[in-house]
Amino acid sequence: MTLTDWLVDIALVLIVFRQLREGRLGPKSYLIPLSLVTFFASQYLRGLPTDGNDLVLVGVLMGAGAALGIAGGVFTRIRSLDGHLMIKAGVVSAVLWVVGMGARLGFQLWVDHGGADDVARFSAEHQITSQQAWVTALLLMAVTEVVTRLATIFVRSRGADRTAQPKPMRGKQPVSGQPG
Repeated sequence: MTLTDWLVDIALVLIVFRQLREGRLGPKSYLIPLSLVTFFASQYLRGLPTDGNDLVLVGVLMGAGAALGIAGGVFTRIRSLDGHLMIKAGVVSAVLWVVGMGARLGFQLWVDHGGADDVARFSAEHQITSQQAWVTALLLMAVTEVVTRLATIFVRSRGADRTAQPKPMRGKQPVSGQPG
């Protein structure tokens, strides 16, 4: 792993800690994680391997990423405060994020430090044809987790936005200066 690999992996793992503290939901909430995975994808994505069971591996890991992302988005608190949407990752959301991003980093470390033979054996037994299939599957898992988490937060924020509007009063309106 290069220094860039380490920095991007660690940044992806740590990005959720920025959201453990409540902050305003805005463009930065979306752009920072999307920029990181876009950079990472541009560095490592070299096409989609389709031989053997490569697509099955990619699909399974993307499915895991989607499940983690959606669940992480669901367990992120979104509320309206003074006309602004506020976001705060809950403990469950943070754990799911670290599990997803950390598992990918852990897998890379394991392969680099003794697990390569086990992966090669598993790959042969399950007709996974190349190392690039693993790289692609793990990368798309991370991208899918980020995108589905952000999409879930976006959809939920639209609902929070609508429910945060003041409701019109029913019946007689109070006259200025008189109690209602």
